Amino acid sequence: MDRTSSFMASRILAAVVPVTLALLGTLIANLPVSFLGGIVPAPLLGLMPIYFWCLVRPDLMPPFWAFAVGLLEDMLSGGPAGVWTFAFIVTYALIDRQRDAFAGLSGLGAILGFATAAAVACASAYAVEALWYWRVPPLAPVMGELAMSVIFYVPIAMFLGGVHRRLVGPLRSDF
Repeated sequence: MDRTSSFMASRILAAVVPVTLALLGTLIANLPVSFLGGIVPAPLLGLMPIYFWCLVRPDLMPPFWAFAVGLLEDMLSGGPAGVWTFAFIVTYALIDRQRDAFAGLSGLGAILGFATAAAVACASAYAVEALWYWRVPPLAPVMGELAMSVIFYVPIAMFLGGVHRRLVGPLRSDF
């Protein structure tokens, strides 16, 4: 009985870690702190765990959590409601449909894979914002956000890989 409850607790912890990291990334990206004086936009730190876990362990990052992270991004970023929610869901659908192609990438290819997913998210958000305001918004902020997201993806992916190897992977294994 004790072994079974320990096993269930570890499975619950392993299931909570990916979602917690995505929500935490969204919170950190939207902190009102800027090291560069607001010259460059914050990266999409909430999208990175969605991308990573959707490829590595899709059972731990279902579409509902991509929706929830997008909703949190919308609430914290101050933009129109639904922009990032829609963008994250569209990106999740792309990753889900092309999982084999994205998961097979390594090195520079893996970075380009994330860059593709982030470009889809940014383009979706840009399109929704253009429709919302009924005008074409400036392209520079969204391109800056895309560039910062791709640059920050490398260290974040290394961190997420370490979390997977050391925490989530061992906790999900059977006794």
